[in-house]
Amino acid sequence: MTNAPLISVRGEAVLEVEPEIAHLSVHVQSQERDRRQALDRLVERNQQALDLIKSYGDAVEKLETGGMSITPQLKYRRREGDIRAYQGTVWIRLVVADFAVLGELVTRLGDVDRAYVHGPDWGLRRDSEVYKRAARQAANEAVERARSYAEALGARLTGLVELADEGLTSDTATRGAQPVSLMAAPAAAGGAMEGTEPPAIDLEPATQIVRAAVEARFTATAPDLG
Repeated sequence: MTNAPLISVRGEAVLEVEPEIAHLSVHVQSQERDRRQALDRLVERNQQALDLIKSYGDAVEKLETGGMSITPQLKYRRREGDIRAYQGTVWIRLVVADFAVLGELVTRLGDVDRAYVHGPDWGLRRDSEVYKRAARQAANEAVERARSYAEALGARLTGLVELADEGLTSDTATRGAQPVSLMAAPAAAGGAMEGTEPPAIDLEPATQIVRAAVEARFTATAPDLG
């Protein structure tokens, strides 16, 4: 085992960037006294919403159905009773990459009968270059900090012993924070007069904050403490 002096440091990077994608959730519902009618209305409104979303082509990066339910609504809450209605719900999830059409899409979805729109939740793609850039900056800061410590002692760095995400070095028991992105800004969807397209809502993308932190240990020459 080497007896060379060790310098242990932490490097961190915090980046503020524009979002790359926006997540939307759409709940399409129906409510009828007859189960079959509730299903029929639900199928119609679900197809209407899907056709609308698909009309935006490549602007919508991802589209999927998150779930569906048909629930009987009872007349009495505390005991079994006659069913007064059936409520159907389809949950649609989509990812929008083109923010130029986002405001229009939100309001048009909100104009679909019995549709509830949630979002947008702003974010970055999982493989975004921003995360790599933050990691590189954190590593560079660790090197610069270690070099500054060495120079202050009249020494110089000679090698790297270990480099890891914060909390993952061999002598650390605590768990470090991973790079995260925030934040989500809710957008309301309004209706429109019969026979007209609703006006597009103006949505301002929320700044994403990405953090990366590393821990590093370097060997150094003997310090000049004289």
